[in-house]
Amino acid sequence: MCSARPRIPGRTAGNLSPVPALSDVIAALDELWPPERAEQWDAVGTVCGDPGAEVSAVLVAVDPVRETAEEAVELGAELLLTHHPLYLRGTTTVFAGASKGRVVHDLIRVGTALHVAHTNADRADPGVSDALAEALGLRITGPLVPDPTDPAGRRGLGRICELDAPEPLARFAERVAARLPATAQGVRAAGDPGRPIRTVAVCGGSGDSLFDQVRAAGVDAYVTADLRHHPASEAVQHGGPHAGPALVDAAHWATEWPWCTQAAAQLDAVSQRHGWGLRVHVSRTVTDPWTVHAASAPAEGAAPTTTITGAPN
Repeated sequence: MCSARPRIPGRTAGNLSPVPALSDVIAALDELWPPERAEQWDAVGTVCGDPGAEVSAVLVAVDPVRETAEEAVELGAELLLTHHPLYLRGTTTVFAGASKGRVVHDLIRVGTALHVAHTNADRADPGVSDALAEALGLRITGPLVPDPTDPAGRRGLGRICELDAPEPLARFAERVAARLPATAQGVRAAGDPGRPIRTVAVCGGSGDSLFDQVRAAGVDAYVTADLRHHPASEAVQHGGPHAGPALVDAAHWATEWPWCTQAAAQLDAVSQRHGWGLRVHVSRTVTDPWTVHAASAPAEGAAPTTTITGAPN
């Protein structure tokens, strides 16, 4: 059984830097990703934790699931920072017999807090889609859906990007598969494999609600996750075979994982500025729910398809 960590007032980290209270770290996180910029339906902020407890180590992950909670405990991290909420639709119980309740119990038992930055991190500058674009080696030219409250025009959902030189869609999809973490799903693309791709819109996570904005941007391709059959079919058929953008669909977790390294770097910078000496870790545990991919053989006489899968970490 795990026991709570003792609290030693005034202790310092190994480099003799002061150890901040959780409330201090949360204040810094809220400056990076203000909770008021989250969507109204979202559930961001601190899920559990003692504001007065000390924080010397942080684990950043996409999902607040049993695996990442256990990883935080094993690391001795007093704070687990995740992108996805634990209770997006609310709850009336944290019963430990349920998976989410077990996460809460395990974290509280050892004194580890949980904090969520979700759509407020999506809209940030830099945000989730900036991290995705950087991972893919794309040059960002602006937000896909600008935040009207940002006079600089840098915040917002998604990003519009450019490649240094055009690539055929098949090769561009291979780029995406090679540069994102491997998942069972890998990467799939919709469109003419030989179509030249130069301008790209990206949106980390589920992005088929932004098809209108992607079409209005006039980009050659759109990289996102969780694309469904009918919206995807309508998007690629809109106005003819090359009128709409080609689609590149990766696993939801894979498109948002680059944010973890970005967020860790931002928290490192905050720690250095305050002289905290925080140890910030990035979880590399694959928490994508899909675990098996079985490629189907083409029907007799059907045109061959190109198989593209994610590259191993």
